[in-house]
Amino acid sequence: MADSMEKDAAHTQDDYIKALMNISQAITSDLYLEDLLKLIVMVTANVTGVAICSLWLVNEEENPPKIHLKATQSIDPEYIKDRSLGLSEGVVGHIVSTKRPLIIADVIKSGGFKEKEMAKRLDLVSMVGVPLQLKDKKVIGALNCFTKHQHNFTETEVNLLSAVAGQAAVAILNTELMVKTKVIQEELETRKQVERAKEILMMRRKMTGTEAHRWIQKKSMDSRKHVRQVAEAILLSEELNI
Repeated sequence: MADSMEKDAAHTQDDYIKALMNISQAITSDLYLEDLLKLIVMVTANVTGVAICSLWLVNEEENPPKIHLKATQSIDPEYIKDRSLGLSEGVVGHIVSTKRPLIIADVIKSGGFKEKEMAKRLDLVSMVGVPLQLKDKKVIGALNCFTKHQHNFTETEVNLLSAVAGQAAVAILNTELMVKTKVIQEELETRKQVERAKEILMMRRKMTGTEAHRWIQKKSMDSRKHVRQVAEAILLSEELNI
């Protein structure tokens, strides 16, 4: 961030506004979650000029919940390896649990920064992290930026980065809801197809509803096809009077 963060304030704000626009466009797009997360870290890294930008998301379905590294523009194998933290573990856990930005002038000297050996090898010095926070104050993750030179992050820089993170949180939530909606729709459609196929079997083979359902399940396992494919085949055969 050394060079980019030293640009004049107006130019910096223009860059952040462009970043917000890029992420805003992603909110209404059909991007998959993985592609969206990559877009967010790439846009943020390009705007700030940081050495590494990383995005972490909370997985509440785990017991206990954990925070996972989900995206980074870094190509270093040590940094992009599968990593997870507890909700109050490390600097990422601190950002998520306190719901506040965190600035570290020198990560090597910081007591809260755990991965000092990795930081030394990658020449990482200063860090700023902001929560991915929704309008209802719920935090779904964190966005972290590292520089290779010591940098004193200004309040303006942190506020602008927080604005990007807030917009990113909305985009991520919308994408997750879209995926869940698609899954639910597909599940409902599968159930409809199976019910119609059961009715055909009950009529053709004089089966009960339970027997017809078991027949479809067995056919699915024997043929290694999804139950919906089996149901669609039954419906097609009925349509063609086979």
